[in-house]
Amino acid sequence: MKHKVYNWLQFNQINRCLLCLGSAAGIAECICTACQEDLPWLGSACRQCALPMPESGLLCGHCQHNPPAFSQVVTPFRYAFPLDSLIPAFKYQHKLTYGRLLAQLLLQAIVHHYQEHEQALPALVIPLPLHRARQAQRGYNQALELARPIARRLGLPLDRHILLRQRATTAQQGLDAQARRQNLQGAFVCRQPQRLAGKHVALVDDVVTTGTTVNEASRILLAAGAASISVWCVARTP
Repeated sequence: MKHKVYNWLQFNQINRCLLCLGSAAGIAECICTACQEDLPWLGSACRQCALPMPESGLLCGHCQHNPPAFSQVVTPFRYAFPLDSLIPAFKYQHKLTYGRLLAQLLLQAIVHHYQEHEQALPALVIPLPLHRARQAQRGYNQALELARPIARRLGLPLDRHILLRQRATTAQQGLDAQARRQNLQGAFVCRQPQRLAGKHVALVDDVVTTGTTVNEASRILLAAGAASISVWCVARTP
């Protein structure tokens, strides 16, 4: 009897939408079609930093006057409901099921982007690192949890040891642009730069807010010899 109950629970959990609990039978992402359509898709955005804009293909004012170190941000969503609930739950509450869903949605966006723009995939995938104290407290790095299945599905090498976060920093929330930059000075270091030489790198994170963190990490990777950096993230803050 217990075996039958277990099988029933497993079948029904797998076939339920993670958002509305309706039927998601046969859908690999475990999210029903209606909920997928209601997600906050990015739409028109800056072609470099993915800041939402009225028209596609334009550069925002910040990217025109202060070009970031990364060449592009590939992301499917604006950081809005329900992403503003799913991502924190994945990040801080050990809801790894949400992480698998977010990785699958990001993977779809990546494949679509590179096919649509006829771009070659990066040669290397690097998750944005956490400081060892922060990772020990949290138990895992959410960027690595996103990057690992994406790299595997795309057949790309993943390296979580090249870029390290050598200095613990305070939370970026609530800091202005200058304070964010100062907070990150000396935070990242690149080990074994010869493994980066001339390579196009994908840097993976969960959310890009102002872009300060991924910009600093990209700057370090470029200084170490990378040819270019594409940022892959689940959502972009408007």
